[in-house]
Amino acid sequence: MLEGLVSLVLVVVLGFLLFRLIPGDPIASLTRDRPTSPEQIAEMRRQLGVDNPMWRQFLDYVGGLLHGDFGLSTTFRRPVGDMIAERVGPTLLLVGTATVLAVIIGLWLGVRAAWRHGSAFDRAHTGIALTLWSVPQFWLGLVLLIATQGLFPSAGMRSPDIPDGFFPQALDVAHHLALPCVTLLLVIYAQYMLVMRSSLLGEMGADYLTTARAKGLRDDLVRKRHAVPNALLPTVTLVFLQFGMVVSGTVTVETVFTWPGLGQLLALALRGPDLPLLQGLFVVFAGSVIVMNMLAELLYRVLDPRVRAQ
Repeated sequence: MLEGLVSLVLVVVLGFLLFRLIPGDPIASLTRDRPTSPEQIAEMRRQLGVDNPMWRQFLDYVGGLLHGDFGLSTTFRRPVGDMIAERVGPTLLLVGTATVLAVIIGLWLGVRAAWRHGSAFDRAHTGIALTLWSVPQFWLGLVLLIATQGLFPSAGMRSPDIPDGFFPQALDVAHHLALPCVTLLLVIYAQYMLVMRSSLLGEMGADYLTTARAKGLRDDLVRKRHAVPNALLPTVTLVFLQFGMVVSGTVTVETVFTWPGLGQLLALALRGPDLPLLQGLFVVFAGSVIVMNMLAELLYRVLDPRVRAQ
């Protein structure tokens, strides 16, 4: 827990310093192609606080975070916290759906590939997983868009002409969700499958499995009751860590499919550059990884008695 708090403090400091190194002047971006007097530019700098010394900007930034204030977006002139809150839901919907499906498919395939080690099933699915793991997400998304042209919406989360009602709206969102979700799923599931396969292969020669077989247990029971629960431990950690990383890794997918989530918001913030918005998103993305890491450690202690004994 203490390590997580230290990491969050480092995230706050890096979030402030990192985006000060980005080339470009946010005030110049805001006033581009607009007749602006030097007095107006000076007033804008004063209102945004960028005319203050660096140490004063940092204290204002930390003080705002402690009060839940991420600042005011220089591009959209709206509170950063409100903008992030609006986009969290679509991102969690996309990431959560893709992650749940990836965990189910990846673990199922990983168990069977390891248990049939060296078979055609193992070689085929391992090769497919390695290929998909190395494919850039944006490229895969573009390929799916071209391959399914006209079958699924190519942009947005909702259609404007859908009638009111829960089921029509839900079906419309699911229709828009299909392609970006499949894009994430095809890349993410490969990691779970390969880790589960490797972990289970490491357990298959253990003495306790030999003892279980010697007691007369069927092979399916040996796998389900003994091998898989022990092989799941590294995979559980990966699931939590990956969920936090996927939240921050949806930038390319959300940009390709114009999905109105945090990833697309980050792409818009980089065009400015919109420093308050970039800082807020950085804290959210990095914080999600740290929080998931702490949850993984807590769950690991619950699942593995050997860790609790230390």
